[in-house]
Amino acid sequence: MNTNEFDLENRILSSSYTGEDAEAENSLRPHTIDEYIGQEKAKELLKIYMGAAKLRGDNLDHVLLYGPPGLGKTTLSAIIAAEMGVNLRVTSGPAIEKQGDLAALLSNLGEGDVLFIDEIHRLSKSIEEILYPAMEDFALDIIIGQGPSARSIRLPLPRFTLIGATTRAGQLTTPLRDRFGVLLRLELYTPEELASIVSRSAGILDVPITSDGALEIASRSRGTPRIANRLLKRVRDFAQVRGNGKITLEIAQEALRMLEIDELGLDNTDRRMMETIIRYYDGGPVGLETLAATIGEEAVTLEDVYEPYLLQIGFISRTPRGRMVTRQGYGHLGMAYKPKSAPEDGEQITMDD
Repeated sequence: MNTNEFDLENRILSSSYTGEDAEAENSLRPHTIDEYIGQEKAKELLKIYMGAAKLRGDNLDHVLLYGPPGLGKTTLSAIIAAEMGVNLRVTSGPAIEKQGDLAALLSNLGEGDVLFIDEIHRLSKSIEEILYPAMEDFALDIIIGQGPSARSIRLPLPRFTLIGATTRAGQLTTPLRDRFGVLLRLELYTPEELASIVSRSAGILDVPITSDGALEIASRSRGTPRIANRLLKRVRDFAQVRGNGKITLEIAQEALRMLEIDELGLDNTDRRMMETIIRYYDGGPVGLETLAATIGEEAVTLEDVYEPYLLQIGFISRTPRGRMVTRQGYGHLGMAYKPKSAPEDGEQITMDD
């Protein structure tokens, strides 16, 4: 199979951040917590925590935002900084390569400022050790010199708020996770919430849209605002060329059909992954490494990008022996389901996932 068909950069349903998203998300992002649609539980808690911090004249406690990509963790961090009336500094775990990089970031913060670290689970061990006293004591421990003459000095830091974002909370070390006072999980959005986001974005982009057109785009967006906004831009193109510029239910359905995105938000890549398991491995189970080799994709990409949504909607399942397509997955592809029997005596089981 052609590996280009699995090119993440060109996959419209990828929840990963791409270059195309930069301009769109900057213009479409809400700027206040009341403009932020969805995540009602997280918003309510944040309003309480921020209100209490303002009453005390203190900075907000350190915040950890976790959940699937594309749900608005970066946007929420900017809103927190704006609501608290402080500056925001943005970086990511992989970008902080040396202890000096982090020390420079921390020492340049102002009183009460927010430091946002995306993909914080990818910080190295040595960087984390610098971060511990900074988070707890608002101090920076620096080693001067080497060998017997080395000495440690402690530099005070302004009281700041660290906001960490991660899609893999389980990969955070316990000492780091325990230093966050506020832990908030961001959930996938409902179609109705996404429809509100699509309608709001369409208004900013000056694109007329009907309520059922917005809901049609929302229902195929995998519960992710980033994907919804990306689909809106593509459907807008269809509306301008094939229609009168207005996104209606019919235009949305035609555009999404040509993009090969079905009613549940599955694209050609998702369907081909399930078809591969069914046709080459009799529906599974098949180990992740074996499946990746057959498809011509890296195992980590299958696990991080393609699998989560298929698992969430119950179309594939993970077993100790590998991945399997479920009865619901067969039904969605219009294929006859073949129930699996117990393994025969002597059957070799390969556990490579």
